[in-house]
Amino acid sequence: MDPATGETKWRTETVTPPTSGLLATAGGLVFAGDREGYLMALDASTGKPLWKFQTGGTVIAPPISYSMDGKQYVAVAAGGSLSPFGLP
Repeated sequence: MDPATGETKWRTETVTPPTSGLLATAGGLVFAGDREGYLMALDASTGKPLWKFQTGGTVIAPPISYSMDGKQYVAVAAGGSLSPFGLP
């Protein structure tokens, strides 16, 4: 959604509604999770799904991003576990 106009820019289809918050990155990615346990990376410009991972539990927490030793990571809590992923 364009915050200046309220216009919907894109939509993406999911099996169940997203249940987590969203994380938008400066690199043009949006991360979201769903009840089916998937963490997804979408292209911020088009909404095109780029990647998804089955975490093994419902994703209700928003993904976070952090840097350690010069490398960027995204992590999400799902079910009773935390799943971290290194970004290229």
